[in-house]
Amino acid sequence: MTDRKTERRGLGRGLSALMAEVSVESTDSAGYERGREQNLPIEKLVANPDQPRRHFDDTALAELSVSIREKGVIQPLIVRPKGDVFEIVAGERRWRAAQRAQVHEVPVIVREFTDTEVLEVGIIENIQRADLNPVEEAMGYRALIERFGHTQEQLSQAMGKSRSHIANLMRLLNLPDEVQALLREGKLTAGHARALITAEDPAMLARKVVLEGLSVRQTESLSNSAPSTSKKKKSKSLPKDADTRALENDLSANLGMSVDLDYAGGKGKVTISFQNMEQLDRLCGILGNPVR
Repeated sequence: MTDRKTERRGLGRGLSALMAEVSVESTDSAGYERGREQNLPIEKLVANPDQPRRHFDDTALAELSVSIREKGVIQPLIVRPKGDVFEIVAGERRWRAAQRAQVHEVPVIVREFTDTEVLEVGIIENIQRADLNPVEEAMGYRALIERFGHTQEQLSQAMGKSRSHIANLMRLLNLPDEVQALLREGKLTAGHARALITAEDPAMLARKVVLEGLSVRQTESLSNSAPSTSKKKKSKSLPKDADTRALENDLSANLGMSVDLDYAGGKGKVTISFQNMEQLDRLCGILGNPVR
């Protein structure tokens, strides 16, 4: 319980606050100083397994490696001690490019971070640089919610993003893997993807959108006109009010799955749709946890 409370203090402080706490008050027995820029052997650094960015553009890495070969790594990486090595908190792209450039040492600043702060810094750094694709950004938000119990409102305040922006992004995780892959590759925009969420066969429509180069507005029209069994069923029932739709969106965003809420006279049902076994496993894990 204490660890969870300690971790949550980091959320909302922002990247500048996390980075600004530089103090040279401790020197490790291995010879490195916390809070001061220094060089470390490149083989002593390891990637953060929870790094929100999953895709590194090969051409951009090659260009950065040429620059590093000529001018070195100008901006130090932020790392934290992790056993006998140092885990990269910010700067994995520079580290990868430095390896390509066959650089033996890179400048770093060693800091102490909780797991929550590492994840927050990784998300904020990449969002500020506009480096994350929509799926990666959404997965970062989901990780903060699922692993550390933060709410969308807390994320909104911490990241400087509207709550609707976060909720809409997380709805993209309801899309099939094929559509998410098109998003990662930049073949679809987040606007295109949002228009496909309610479609009966979003993957098929996504292929058509990419093939024909349709605009977001055209994609919305295509999605609305496509035959949908679920839409036919819903048309027989009364339209849902704004509060019900908002609750559905909140539940959907928090779970990362499509949620349909249907009730009348104080009772009803909640339908949760999953796209693959990984989502089912995650849902079972959530439902299996005791209510706190």
